[in-house]
Amino acid sequence: MIDIHMFSSADKVAGQGVGAVYTELLALLDKYFPGEFRISINKYSSSVISHYHTIDPAFFASTFSKRRGRKIGYVHFLPETLDSSLRLPGIARVTLDKYVVAFYKRMDQLVVVNPNFIPRLAAYGIDPHRVTYIPNFVSRETFYPATAEAKTALRRQYGIPEDAFVVFGAGQVQDRKGVDDFIALAKRNPQWRFIWAGGFSFGMITNGYDHLKAAVANAPDNLTFTGIVPREDMVDYYNMASVFLLPSYEELFPMAVLEAFSTETPVMVRDLQLYDEIIAPFALKAKDVDAMNDKLAALAASPELQQAYVKKSQAAAATYSEARLARVWEHFYRTQAALVEGGHE
Repeated sequence: MIDIHMFSSADKVAGQGVGAVYTELLALLDKYFPGEFRISINKYSSSVISHYHTIDPAFFASTFSKRRGRKIGYVHFLPETLDSSLRLPGIARVTLDKYVVAFYKRMDQLVVVNPNFIPRLAAYGIDPHRVTYIPNFVSRETFYPATAEAKTALRRQYGIPEDAFVVFGAGQVQDRKGVDDFIALAKRNPQWRFIWAGGFSFGMITNGYDHLKAAVANAPDNLTFTGIVPREDMVDYYNMASVFLLPSYEELFPMAVLEAFSTETPVMVRDLQLYDEIIAPFALKAKDVDAMNDKLAALAASPELQQAYVKKSQAAAATYSEARLARVWEHFYRTQAALVEGGHE
């Protein structure tokens, strides 16, 4: 049995993807490998593998201990993605950026959820050979497609007309997520229903907090901001949606898109290069709010087009299935443990 120490404070802030990724991985290891990996959380005893999910200062200090074994860092963000999410004074931002890079350089191996981030890490002086790409995944037991009857019942429960075209978005309310465009689309299309699940997870230091706080408070009648929704309830919203729209400008590998795929909901994203290898084959892409508006209109007018993207979401769900990624993680951890046993930690 291989000892793996997980280091994370991701579950302390609600409504963020890092926590979802962490929760999914723990559940996967418990489900598929209960007798093969012994998992502990935030313990500082000796371990074969130490897997860092967040960059807490106490965790950084622990990396200097020889008891950590093989140090694995999960790359959920880069300095530039943090800069676009948080509103910090100049010196604080520079200090945080340097700290993030220093933390990653303390790792023996990094895991990225998007292959586009390997060259970006290299630009910070991190050897690409020390970086492994493993995509995100979600459990089909948590995010599943509801029957037509169940979807009708859900809409009735949430007060949404059965025949409404529903555009659903999710994520923290911040500039990076493209929430302004989501609001603009709702204003252009009063005939459709718009729902955004998520809130200001980081409060007043969120980028765009001031104007978005006012925009949320003055949203048009056909747009609902739910605030932070418990993860176990999110499946209801995906199953009520006609399309899931994520208008973000910057992502790694958004869990919300995987959740939508898993519920077989059509997906639209902003046309970004970072999606080319991981999401583009399965989703509608639109470069700006005008293109989003046009493609949503085409989708609303065509049940056949909606069904085509249901099938694409089904294909994506198979590609990023929990069972397939379980074997990927097993191989990764066993390879890392072998390096420790061979004296290469």
